[in-house]
Amino acid sequence: MVDWRYDSDADAAYLKLIDAKVVESGEVAHDVVVDYDADDRIVGIEILHASRRLPDAVIHPEAAE
Repeated sequence: MVDWRYDSDADAAYLKLIDAKVVESGEVAHDVVVDYDADDRIVGIEILHASRRLPDAVIHPEAAE
């Protein structure tokens, strides 16, 4: 189950990898936050200021088709 979302109001993108409860988060690079579950598995990855850090085709994949 992989889910990609972009919130234009927050200018944040989130890639959810598994359906699990987030118990810890850590910034692994500038504007990149990784969420972990109780077993230390990666649940998701958040990218802040996404419009500056990601290509338009990634933020709006429907427009790239």
